[in-house]
Amino acid sequence: MSIEAEPLTPCEDPPEVEKRELKALRVITWFSVGMAVAALGIFLGAELRSRSKFKRRTPYDFYTNAGEQQASEFGVGI
Repeated sequence: MSIEAEPLTPCEDPPEVEKRELKALRVITWFSVGMAVAALGIFLGAELRSRSKFKRRTPYDFYTNAGEQQASEFGVGI
């Protein structure tokens, strides 16, 4: 019995499998990039909208509830 080391060759995937894996990885990457862009757009849009609504306020908007009090028994009587 002789003990000799046999050269090992790595098992390589067929080219079709590599192409499919690359295509799937590309699809996942583009999908995640698209989702990130959409989330960023929604966040920025909401932020810009809230800032523009705040800028359009007038000095009277700060005192809109100044004269109103809790509604007491209104219209009750005989």
